[in-house]
Amino acid sequence: MVYGDQAMHNEKILIVDDVESNRFILQEIIESMGCKPVLARGGEEALEMMHKSPPQLILTDISMPGMDGYELCRILKGNETTKHIPVIFISAFDNPQAIVEGLSYGGEDYITKPFVAEVIKARVGVHLRLNEAQRELMEMNRHLKASVDEQLKQIESEKKSILFALANIAAQNLDYQKEHSRRLGRNCRILAQGMQLSPVFEDRVSDTFIDTAELAAPLCDIGKIGIPKEILEKEEPLTKEEAAVLQTHTKIGSRLLHDLYVSNDYNDFIGISADMIRHHHENWDGSGYPDGLKGDEIPLAAQIVSVMEQYTALTGNGGFGRTEALDAMKKEAGIRWNPDIFEICSKISRQLC
Repeated sequence: MVYGDQAMHNEKILIVDDVESNRFILQEIIESMGCKPVLARGGEEALEMMHKSPPQLILTDISMPGMDGYELCRILKGNETTKHIPVIFISAFDNPQAIVEGLSYGGEDYITKPFVAEVIKARVGVHLRLNEAQRELMEMNRHLKASVDEQLKQIESEKKSILFALANIAAQNLDYQKEHSRRLGRNCRILAQGMQLSPVFEDRVSDTFIDTAELAAPLCDIGKIGIPKEILEKEEPLTKEEAAVLQTHTKIGSRLLHDLYVSNDYNDFIGISADMIRHHHENWDGSGYPDGLKGDEIPLAAQIVSVMEQYTALTGNGGFGRTEALDAMKKEAGIRWNPDIFEICSKISRQLC
């Protein structure tokens, strides 16, 4: 039988035995296979050597002073970095119960003394090849996962592009300017950053939340792409029926985003965006639509965009100044929007664009 194949070429084998003669016998056998033996006199010494340079396989005696082979195996199999290293037990006893106990600790095989060179070579060779195959499989899985993740990332990017293209069409139908969408997203980011510094909201506003809030805010009226143009462009007051149709844009937009759901990674963006779109017309006192949510039943992202949408609209196109807009909005703090959020908005208003 040939043992010096590619799977075993210069592989490091750790031999753990408190009996010097046993270590030397095993050393010669392992060297004859073309592998590199490393010797340890007990479990404690073996662990120290493992930290410096992990082997590809371990041959360990069971009965040793201090840490025995079972304990050594238990420790190795409980460690994420060493649990995949094959452990073969060596013992002078061929008691079936001892064999079962060794395997129960995670050991891969069991060899009894006295040593038979061909048996040791065959057992070590099998487990080295199995370990090499496992490493190759794990590497293949890693490459496959990276490839799939990259494809999902591309899909997510393309679907976000679709969302923003639809949002631009909706904005054109409403005669919105790109500057309005840019300011809305930027102002939502600034407000969310201010909230992150507040003890009231700091545990609810992460850096990822802030980034997503800025990106998602311009999508809040995307559902209006499904509203008849004659309603959107009507200059006279809407009838009760027409107003009801207009209000459905929150549900249309939310459903549109959920239909584009791809993966768990994408779900953060979808979740925050859908919250904004569906609930940005909910009011703090429960008088809004579509679900009549009130107080903190309203998702935080929707509370933010509700305040900033009004501020951005009032201060755009030569409208109100900063102070005038805040004075007008203050009357509805606690009615339309969260008074704590409005207070933070007022404090950081000089940073708003």
